[in-house]
Amino acid sequence: MEDTVIREITPKDNAQVAQVIRKVFEDMGIAKVGTAYEDKALNDMYAAYNVPKSTYFVVEYQGRIIGCAGIAQLQNYEGNVCELQKMYFLEEARGKGIGSQMISVCLEKAKEFGFEACYLETMTYMKAAQKLYQKNGFEYIDAPMGNTGHYSCPVWMLKKL
Repeated sequence: MEDTVIREITPKDNAQVAQVIRKVFEDMGIAKVGTAYEDKALNDMYAAYNVPKSTYFVVEYQGRIIGCAGIAQLQNYEGNVCELQKMYFLEEARGKGIGSQMISVCLEKAKEFGFEACYLETMTYMKAAQKLYQKNGFEYIDAPMGNTGHYSCPVWMLKKL
């Protein structure tokens, strides 16, 4: 997908981003309770990430958003750790290297912000996502860090920056 562009979110992207995230949840049968699906921020991701040491990116292809991800301070955690958040791609974007590009962009920004590590949560059955995270240096950890409110995500990973 040569014409893809990874860029920071703008206010006009909010509706498309919410659609992408909800579509991925429906396509993959992800629980809606105790996950990002319930987050109040979903309808205004621009505002949610328009705070210090936080940013959100979209993948645009031919004028449409086909993926997204962001980083922000890990909630309810005392320490210099960010979280890779709300990383979702429509089926057409998967398996094309865009996920690794997005992770790279997010981690570079995390380093610029001065974070020491990056945490993430995912679902047990999302094996392809876990493989992608491992390929990009994330390692499994035994317990959650902080309290994101995503109690339905039982897989936790961390990468030192």
